[in-house]
Amino acid sequence: MVQHKHSDGDILLGYSHFQVSRTIWLLCNVAIVCLWLWLFRPVYDNLITIFTREDFRTNQIALIGVVVLIGLRIRRERGHPRLDTPPHLVAPALVLTAGGAVLFVAVERFLDVNIIAMGLFGLASYGLLGLWLPPRAWRAGLPAAMLLVGTLPLGDFVDVFIGYPVRTATATLVRNGLSAAGVASIGVDTILVFENGISQVDLPCSGVKSLWTGMLFLIAATWVERRSFTWRWVFTALAFVALLFIANFTRVAILVTIGQVLGWRLFAELIHVPLGVLGFVAACVVAVLLLKGAQPHHPGTHQSTARTATWLSPALIVVLLGLNLLNSPRPPLVATASASGDWTFPADLHVQPVQLRPGELDWLLRDGAESVTRVRFHWGGISGSLLLVPSRNWRAHHYPERCFENYGLRVEETTTHLVNNNLPVRFLTLTNGKEQGRLSATYWFQSASRVSDDYGTRLWSALSMNPERWVLVSVLFDAVYDPHAAELETLYLTLAELVQAHLTP
Repeated sequence: MVQHKHSDGDILLGYSHFQVSRTIWLLCNVAIVCLWLWLFRPVYDNLITIFTREDFRTNQIALIGVVVLIGLRIRRERGHPRLDTPPHLVAPALVLTAGGAVLFVAVERFLDVNIIAMGLFGLASYGLLGLWLPPRAWRAGLPAAMLLVGTLPLGDFVDVFIGYPVRTATATLVRNGLSAAGVASIGVDTILVFENGISQVDLPCSGVKSLWTGMLFLIAATWVERRSFTWRWVFTALAFVALLFIANFTRVAILVTIGQVLGWRLFAELIHVPLGVLGFVAACVVAVLLLKGAQPHHPGTHQSTARTATWLSPALIVVLLGLNLLNSPRPPLVATASASGDWTFPADLHVQPVQLRPGELDWLLRDGAESVTRVRFHWGGISGSLLLVPSRNWRAHHYPERCFENYGLRVEETTTHLVNNNLPVRFLTLTNGKEQGRLSATYWFQSASRVSDDYGTRLWSALSMNPERWVLVSVLFDAVYDPHAAELETLYLTLAELVQAHLTP
């Protein structure tokens, strides 16, 4: 009888210890989650912006599609995180967690690139989730996490690093191919932009959008087909990228041959989009065939071999506390709008303040502009509008081409004009699609030590431990001008001196 009571007491005592243990682990894990969310707090506003703004509608549609796929897969897969248990030591998940968090702090400190920070947040968060999920379920859901990251609007950022080099490489290859075929009069600039504006080798034609869409397609197919991320998959992905480039090269070559060499511009305009669609579909078909030969992901292949690590939870708390201390939030940006501000314009540059469009000022200030100055000017026989945006933050300095497009203007031609050895400017020819609707524009980025017309140069200057103040100088003329006109070059030099005086203490 006494033996029976003693056994009941042991059971109750064991259950009590079990409940206390669950409570302790729950508190530790909740602390980890809170520290994790606090570490990545800078990305939340940007995520809300992306998935609520109308101009990111494509990304929102892609997100909805991925969420639906995840919902369908959850119904089939078993496995959910248990936050009342200690984390498991799963090497791939731990590496993704720690690597993503450390890289995020580095990006926030040195690069300040929102799109990279958001991507790291998504992948590292999925790595953290893997410390409590069964390894098999975590591996099976990795493509879903990659798809969610892929819904971010990567186009503009990728275009800085990939788009322009791809466009130039494509145009160079097409020119060399035509030269080998005996057509030696077509230059790279001519290929990049057709003179009559029928087809421009811009972002959609550079392969950047097709590459982004294609990689989303490949990852989704990997998930649906239950394929593993093996070296065979890497080979398939590289082959897919090569096929997309070849498809884009073929399209540009056909368009240039038909529209520029043979002079059948109307026919080139008609086949411009269909050629792109056919090339993309053909590349996707080949990628699917290669993917089907990859190793399938069998649920029984990866059993839950991860062991519980009681030391991992306090270690994560300590590491996250340290990262939060290192990742001190950036101070809020304080800026004021100005029509003329502290700019002292020369007397012979007659200026009048111009009201900014609704929302335009808020957008620039939110991205770190110190001030935004727009004026109408008259310089001898030249007139137009001038925009000056000083800032230490590279995000405040955007592609001026995007602004021109927002005003209904399309870039027909862009060239670099060297006013002198220290003053390169980007000269644009724009059109509004109407007869006699062509205009000229120019812009450059200027700091106290150098001037550049390359947006990539301005972006990479942000890697400095002590970034300089830069000024975006953008001019939209009221007519078409010769970039080599003496009066125009004098205007450039005057504006450059004005900016230099503003930047020099």
